[in-house]
Amino acid sequence: MKLIGMMDSPYVRRVAVSLALYGVEFESQPLSVFSTFEAFSQQNPVVKAPTLVLDDGTALMDSTLILHYFESLADPAHKMLPQPPQALAEDLRLLGLILAASEKAVQHVYEHHLRPAEKQHQPWTERVTRQLLAACREWDRTLEKRQRHEKVDQVAISSTVVWTFIQQMLPEVVAATEFPAIQRLGDRFESHAAFKRYPYA
Repeated sequence: MKLIGMMDSPYVRRVAVSLALYGVEFESQPLSVFSTFEAFSQQNPVVKAPTLVLDDGTALMDSTLILHYFESLADPAHKMLPQPPQALAEDLRLLGLILAASEKAVQHVYEHHLRPAEKQHQPWTERVTRQLLAACREWDRTLEKRQRHEKVDQVAISSTVVWTFIQQMLPEVVAATEFPAIQRLGDRFESHAAFKRYPYA
């Protein structure tokens, strides 16, 4: 299998760390959707990261859909989501907040790093920032009340990779001191072997 995309993407890194914990072997191909667009397009003409090419050549896109596939294949000891409906709903709600924060952080980065300053739309930036901070506040509050912190599950994986991305790219927008529960979780799991194997880069 081949995982195509850069580890500076929280979505690519989310898949890489998860696959490592599922025990799935794969080859990492760090192609950029920007600087190596043409090379990426030869693997997937849509040029969407992450793209995971299975052994039979099937190309899967979108981190959540890729992980859904492997979660369905995992034995009980390697599953990253709880099975009881109530616990699953709680984790999916939290993952929704984490991924919303990730989406708004990426939009914020694109607006400031890719769009020329004279074309940036301030009301749009303010709206995205408001959504980003709202998601982070609810994410932090929910983590604070959550009981399951000992297992490296999908909440831990997604929290860690998204938080690291946010702190690398937007520390002046999302102050780490204001979100202590997320920061503690991120600090804990970045030292885990699977995260060290696929570091933010």
